[in-house]
Amino acid sequence: MRVRSVAATAALLLVALTACGGSDGSDSGAKADTKSSGGSDPSDDAKAPSSKKADCMDEDISQADWMKYCSEEGGGTGGDGTDGGTTGLRFGKSYTWPDGLKVSVVEAKVFSDYDAELMESAEPGNTDFRVKLKVTNTGKTAAALDDLSLIVEGATNGGEATSTSFENGGEPLAGRLAPGISATKTDDSVLETKYGKKIVVTVQRNSDDLNVDFPEFAGSITE
Repeated sequence: MRVRSVAATAALLLVALTACGGSDGSDSGAKADTKSSGGSDPSDDAKAPSSKKADCMDEDISQADWMKYCSEEGGGTGGDGTDGGTTGLRFGKSYTWPDGLKVSVVEAKVFSDYDAELMESAEPGNTDFRVKLKVTNTGKTAAALDDLSLIVEGATNGGEATSTSFENGGEPLAGRLAPGISATKTDDSVLETKYGKKIVVTVQRNSDDLNVDFPEFAGSITE
């Protein structure tokens, strides 16, 4: 009877040991899988730096944002699709001369805000329009805006616009632009309607350097 009692006790002990050793460690395995799965911790999003962007073509952009995000000194890319060439540029692209003066044709719009006191009015067969330019001095010395002028040509079947000047809202290319400063300027023209509204705007620059480039911007006159 004593032997049988010892045997029974041994059997019970074996069953208990087997039950304890049978755990497959599913909890620890799940933790390991979480780490190795590459899943992101929600707290990582809070740690990720936010990327602020600035619209460098916006007339109301602050000088601080422009210097930080748009100027070459600030390490900005310009945000306006700067292209190194002088031809094939679309409205909104920009060109920078070697001295750091950057120019972009923002838009061309039909002009209708005539000053009646100055006898301004539309003439049949013509499209009056205003070209808006964005000029930025990324160089180290002041740039003379008087040196800039435009030639506007029809891009569909020829024709060249006649330069004019409308009073209301005009900001002609004149004066000097200090380093680190940007400004929006305007240039007014009249194009015969038979030449359509697709145009090419050539920005000329008066310079002692005979090799200075004249960038060309293509776009359409909009309402």
